[in-house]
Amino acid sequence: QVQLQEAGPGLVKPSQTLSLTCTVSGGSITTSYYYWSWIRQPPGKGLEWMGAIAYSGSTYYSPSLKSRTSISRDTSKNQFTLQLSSVTPEDTAVYYCARENRDDGYYPGYWGQGTQVTVSS
Repeated sequence: QVQLQEAGPGLVKPSQTLSLTCTVSGGSITTSYYYWSWIRQPPGKGLEWMGAIAYSGSTYYSPSLKSRTSISRDTSKNQFTLQLSSVTPEDTAVYYCARENRDDGYYPGYWGQGTQVTVSS
């Protein structure tokens, strides 16, 4: 059973870079055909897919966040990381990492528990 766990600071100042790491257990992030994504939910709003890194290492980003988002991975630690630059209070949200399966239409079947990130001075 694959498990995902987010980690990172709960408070980030405006204009800084938000950095979160997702540690995966029970499966390798290089296994075909899984995609490892970041999804967030601002307070009172719906889920927003931010981007993903594929089993191959290829990355994909939401057009609305592409200029500020970077997703990378450390295969030796079985981790992948989100960096979101130039944050504003509008980036306050619960951030989730998830696993999407190409063979299930990229449905995110496994999720981390989520981590609250607040952007405030």
